[in-house]
Amino acid sequence: MSGTLYLCATPIGNLDDITLRVLNTLKQADLIAAEDTRNSIKLLNHFQIKTPMTSYHEYNKIEKAHQLVAKLMEGKNIALITDAGTPGISDPGEELVRICYQNNIPVTSLPGAAACITALTVSGQSTRRFCFEAFLPHDKKERARILETLQSETRTIVLYEAPHHLKKTLQELRDTLGNRSLSICRELTKRYEEVQRTTLDDALSFYQQQEARGEYVLVICGKPADELEREKQKAWEALTLTDHMAHYESQGIPRKEAMRLVAKDRGISKREVYQMLLE
Repeated sequence: MSGTLYLCATPIGNLDDITLRVLNTLKQADLIAAEDTRNSIKLLNHFQIKTPMTSYHEYNKIEKAHQLVAKLMEGKNIALITDAGTPGISDPGEELVRICYQNNIPVTSLPGAAACITALTVSGQSTRRFCFEAFLPHDKKERARILETLQSETRTIVLYEAPHHLKKTLQELRDTLGNRSLSICRELTKRYEEVQRTTLDDALSFYQQQEARGEYVLVICGKPADELEREKQKAWEALTLTDHMAHYESQGIPRKEAMRLVAKDRGISKREVYQMLLE
């Protein structure tokens, strides 16, 4: 029988946030796969865990995953940990999980700290619906594409950012989203934890004067749904009625149904659409 891959959440700052289940699993596993062994050894030494470690990170995530899967197929149990937080969230753990499932190896997750959820809950922004984008891509075209999609996002947006990129990212967000409300969460669960409820304009002014320090999570208010609907309606109204009808009819939608959709888009009655088409 194969072993099991255990995804073990580790503290994002305060070491007391580790769970008893994670501690027991780290002690009992045959091997710990760590994103950075130099960082993780501090955690293991603090809790007197002697389990052997190996590195598993962004630059060896495919080749090393197959090596780890081979050990799992021999019956070894492996605990996967990241530098901080839950494996698989914005780190290479997702690749190892995928390859494990391809080889019918059981995977289980031991819940615990996650910076995105911690920030969301203390942000004061809406928590009912949210989207998580982690770090924005470095590639300019891909970054611009993601930012463009966020323009019309009505859910609360959660982003990670490093201190040396913070001002640039805040400026890009302001240029793309407008002056939104946001909460800037810094050094979560650590001694100097800070949650700053502000706006993109005020945040830009603040960080022109202050040096960014620590790891940041940005929790940004989504676009109000009524504002999005007004923008959509204006876009439809910019079309001629004939072009608006053609938009739907070109998709094979029957004329009567197309008229209903046009009426809904423009916020008018179907009868009015009919009369305008006659004219």
